[in-house]
Amino acid sequence: MSAKESLVEDGKKTSPAKNAKNATKAPAKIVSKTAPKTKAKKAKPEPEVEALFFSRDESWLRFNQRVLEEAQDPSNPLLERVKFLAITASNLDEFVEIRVAGMLQRIEDGFNQPQLPDEGGLTTQERLDVLSKRMAVFVSDQYRCWNKQLLPALAESGVRVLTWSQLDDEARAHALEFYENEVDPLLTPVTIDPSHPFPRVLNKALCLGLLLRYKRRDSLGNKSGTVLGVVTVPRSLPRLIALPSANQTADFIFLHELIESQVESMYRGYEVLNKTAFRVTRNSNLYMQEEESRSVLESVRAELHNRRKGDAVRLEIDSPANEEIIERLRTNFELEPWQVFRTNGPVNLSRLMALASEVDRPELKYTPFKGKRHLLPADSDSEGIFAELRQHDVMLHHPFDSYETVVDFVEAGANDAQVITMKQTLYRTSKDSPIFRALIEAGQTKDVTVVVELMARFDEDSNIRWARELEDAGVQVFHGIYGLKTHCKLALLVRRDPDGVIRRYAHLGTGNYNPVTARFYTDISLLTSRPEITRAVQAVFNYLTAEAEGDVYKPLLVAPLTLADSIIELIRRETAHARAGKPARIVAKMNALLDRKTVEAMYEASQAGVQIDLIVRGMCSLRPGVEGLSENIRVRSIVGRYLEHSRIFDFENGGSPEIFCGSADWMPRNLYERCEVLFPVADPKLAKRLREEILGSYLKDNAKARILLPDGEYVAAPLGTERFSAQDYFMSLVSE
Repeated sequence: MSAKESLVEDGKKTSPAKNAKNATKAPAKIVSKTAPKTKAKKAKPEPEVEALFFSRDESWLRFNQRVLEEAQDPSNPLLERVKFLAITASNLDEFVEIRVAGMLQRIEDGFNQPQLPDEGGLTTQERLDVLSKRMAVFVSDQYRCWNKQLLPALAESGVRVLTWSQLDDEARAHALEFYENEVDPLLTPVTIDPSHPFPRVLNKALCLGLLLRYKRRDSLGNKSGTVLGVVTVPRSLPRLIALPSANQTADFIFLHELIESQVESMYRGYEVLNKTAFRVTRNSNLYMQEEESRSVLESVRAELHNRRKGDAVRLEIDSPANEEIIERLRTNFELEPWQVFRTNGPVNLSRLMALASEVDRPELKYTPFKGKRHLLPADSDSEGIFAELRQHDVMLHHPFDSYETVVDFVEAGANDAQVITMKQTLYRTSKDSPIFRALIEAGQTKDVTVVVELMARFDEDSNIRWARELEDAGVQVFHGIYGLKTHCKLALLVRRDPDGVIRRYAHLGTGNYNPVTARFYTDISLLTSRPEITRAVQAVFNYLTAEAEGDVYKPLLVAPLTLADSIIELIRRETAHARAGKPARIVAKMNALLDRKTVEAMYEASQAGVQIDLIVRGMCSLRPGVEGLSENIRVRSIVGRYLEHSRIFDFENGGSPEIFCGSADWMPRNLYERCEVLFPVADPKLAKRLREEILGSYLKDNAKARILLPDGEYVAAPLGTERFSAQDYFMSLVSE
């Protein structure tokens, strides 16, 4: 049912309920305007359609709040809590430079009309007003966590983050030596006056702002007026400087604090009236102009240069800052007062991530874990993984199953003389990646094709470099279809086997070809030689390199061609089974759920009696548990040691279950604006593992799971008789 075809009966125009009990009082039901009409004495008023959907942006902020809860949770190791806090700051940066910046851009362009219901039905300005207040509260919560919980706990554990005034003589001497040798040569102090315009402050660069006054007096003996000084903190240096300690504590000082302590030496002839750290976040959206670019690569490269100089969106500044400094900075960056965020502590909390790596205290961190490596069977012809894949599929659950097996697969393709052709998609990978090196090596002797997504957000620079290096090595490099991000995770090897038959072997995954992030992202990999799947994988590559469409992708579900409609059909099939009295259930795990048509289809399924369990890590626009609308839908989110990144979709299908994994969330951008692939897991043993061991454990989790209530709030899952963590359980399986 489309957005325009849905309405709600028997509802009232109300704001979201304050708790789950009140939120389910008024029954609601989606019906079609095209259904047969019946006579009624009086038409019932339609409630606001947005009552059926949660706002994307508010849902995202609630997700970041769940990450912050991990920083606040004393059951987590202390340095891991610091990392969670740093992650919330990094998340908020991206939200501001993409989502908030996008809203400001729309307002500037004159688009301020009410938005879609899944954005709350508000104008862009109204949405911005709501979000700015929520962000302000969230920032206060972040610094309360740092100042009241983490900083004291660190000090108690012998990890101290000190100010300049707290340093003893030995630490101060060490810091000054570091400053003179490493820091001072990199600094460029600027005084803002007619001869020295405001320096170009790069996106998210940490700076010092100083309120200065000339020491010399004018002809009447009066001191002259104030001027603004700006010093950019060098990005090439560590943000936390380790210090010697006589009492065996791990002591640090922030780099900007060290620079602050020496500003008088930089501004001789001035009186420093006030000094503060500040940071500007800029619009980081890329605005592509296809008709003006020679290629996608050149267009992205040019836009990256502009990103660093985009319009300012947010000013973060230390709370004690003088109001005159704040006003001068705000005026210079053309910001409204709500765009100024005072920080009650270090500007840019993401810098705290360095503590976890700098401090050698294993007892304050998670116990190290190494995934189980899939061992290849011994065979006489030394074919390794190819021989195994001719016998059966291999499925891996990362990081609990080591990602090294995927690397082995790609390296086998590069090193095996019988492999004729290799094809690979790259969205994000790691520096010095073994997969990247294998593709470079294969390019010397084989026909290698790589589809590199240049516009993988914030990885554009590295992807441009990889694309050029691959081309230099003889690899055919493509950038997919213009206007569609290539987000699918596919690798295809074509090999002449010992029996003389040319066969295809494929890897399909839910995560990026990045061995580094694979250590702390949960993902699914499938390695297979099934002809129906490998043939379809080749068809997807043909689509990416030649935009060749056709009905050749089954059994894969491919966006933007077949995926969106297929998901709706699968949900409606469950609806039909429920109405026919057959087994009907959906269990779906994903990062985000925002596609309105998909949500409406699940509302209809719920009303037909389909039991639906959703495991949605981040944003979710679906409102669960509303009587008459979604009472058969339950939504949970799990935030833990590992980032839940796998996408798994299980459909009961009247007793003949089908289960899919893949790269796509149920979001409009994934279904309509990217090339994505969902793949079936047909092997009964592997499907059972997905259904019972993996999804079953996530649904059982009561340690890290948060339950979404009908009013949009998340609450901890009931503990029951025994605490159960899905991620801990998966790790325990490896050690057995």
